[in-house]
Amino acid sequence: MMSQVARRDFEAMEQRRKRAARMFARGATQADVARELGVSRQSVSRWHAEWQAGGARALKAAGRAGRMPRLTETQLRRVERALRRGPRAHGFSTDLWTLDRVAAVIEAETGVAYHRGHVWKLLRDKLGWSRQRPARRAVERDDEAIARWVAEEWPRIKRGPVDAGRGSSSRTNPASRSSRR
Repeated sequence: MMSQVARRDFEAMEQRRKRAARMFARGATQADVARELGVSRQSVSRWHAEWQAGGARALKAAGRAGRMPRLTETQLRRVERALRRGPRAHGFSTDLWTLDRVAAVIEAETGVAYHRGHVWKLLRDKLGWSRQRPARRAVERDDEAIARWVAEEWPRIKRGPVDAGRGSSSRTNPASRSSRR
């Protein structure tokens, strides 16, 4: 699943740095390079220092951005198989997965400890799982009694009192002294 954040085009960024190196070699100023390429002067200054120290090769792409994943694809598949066996297979007392329980299984399977907030990202983004909530029903729930109440009692309650006359919109009692003025 692709993240909602747009991915950076590393190849285009490297091409832009190589173009800057060619411009430096031709004697262009840093300000000219920044203006021509539409980048900040700070970036061009950094590129220029790297270019002076190591030539155009110094401006080559560094590779992927960000931290390397802590779990390999093989480990992720192993974790998913373990999770599919269910919580009880891992010694938990109920059939409900919690983020803390999933984190414990990940650590037991791979030796890698994750914070529960990151466990959710793994489940959602890497394994394609979604949050599921069990239906909350009382064990004592009596569906027949509920159906009978809805059929018999609710219509009576909805009709209101049988002997009630028209009500007053006044907030005071019509017989009170304050209403006889």
